[in-house]
Amino acid sequence: MESKVVNAANAAHNENRIAELTALGQSIWLDFLTRDLIRSGKLKQMIERDGIRGMTSNPSIFQKSISSGKDYAEQVSSLINSGKDASDIFEAIAVDDIQGACDAFRPYYDKWDGNDGFVSLEVSPGSAKSTEKTVEEARRLWQAVNRPNLMIKVPGTIEGAPAVMQLISEGINVNITLLFSLQAHERVMWAYIDGLEQRARNGQPINRIASVASYFVSRVDTLVDKLLEQKLATASPEQQAHIRSLMGKTAIANAKLAYARFREIFSGTRFSRLQEQGARVQRPLWASTSTKNPAYRDVIYIEELIGPDTINTAPAETITAFADHGIVRRTVDENLDDARATLAAISALGISYDAVTQQLEDEGVSKFGEAYQQIIDEVEKKRLDVPDARH
Repeated sequence: MESKVVNAANAAHNENRIAELTALGQSIWLDFLTRDLIRSGKLKQMIERDGIRGMTSNPSIFQKSISSGKDYAEQVSSLINSGKDASDIFEAIAVDDIQGACDAFRPYYDKWDGNDGFVSLEVSPGSAKSTEKTVEEARRLWQAVNRPNLMIKVPGTIEGAPAVMQLISEGINVNITLLFSLQAHERVMWAYIDGLEQRARNGQPINRIASVASYFVSRVDTLVDKLLEQKLATASPEQQAHIRSLMGKTAIANAKLAYARFREIFSGTRFSRLQEQGARVQRPLWASTSTKNPAYRDVIYIEELIGPDTINTAPAETITAFADHGIVRRTVDENLDDARATLAAISALGISYDAVTQQLEDEGVSKFGEAYQQIIDEVEKKRLDVPDARH
């Protein structure tokens, strides 16, 4: 995996496409994190030379990093011997890595006036359905990491929205994750504005508060395409052609309409008043942008969503591919009528948008929960293997 990260850096350097994206108002963040990437200086190299402007993490990324590498063995052993339980051990590991990444980005966070240079750390998936637990854990993690360029990731569930409002009002940067629907996205945009307004009413500064809304992309096509394939079995030849024409179209249409609503809300009167006090927009962050279907262009979820005030967080392989052969032009606000027509056509076939997006949200929370539990189980096994830890 490290070699892939280095390859991503070299490819981006040679082709300079990342810089072209930045010129169009889009930041590329790396959806990957290991301790070696930070401590070896490779991350700093990617920031300085190749234009990587932020980093995201989640339980799945930590699970892969911890299980596949030896970088954590000494710290795990020390924490076990100090009597820490498995969840405390994982949190200590995560906090150390996030602090290291924040420190690597800090000079650039300052250089970019706090517009980029953020690193995200997620609350545990078990808090996703509780506003109170989410707020409590977010506060604790914010204090533990103690870096201004940290973002706390909060799931975009119904319970997450009031947590976003509260955290923003307290001056905590928030990355809202697992957004799939236009309704959920709109909910957290208003929650961000509510939080800024509350903070402003309290006489507190709002000019350095940052938030992004992580709108997941490729997973939408994965599920909708599966449902479309089921429709093919009983469709007439004419209907089959229509159904096939819709495959691989829903995710981008969904994201483009989310961007359109973002532009409407953040050009409105309520936010304009906050902007006069220095408030920043809550940028859409395109997540899950690696292509899952090999029949589709491998960089389609970057190419079709390029535009101002956006972020695309991608794994190293996708950054490598885009640096090699991606097409750079403003696309995110093109063909909105086609995007609306696509969602309407999906609905006309009997595929419920609300059911699809709710299923994806539920599965997302569940997958992160499974990854988190795998980490805890693995650390617990190591803890029990240490004789002193049994007493």
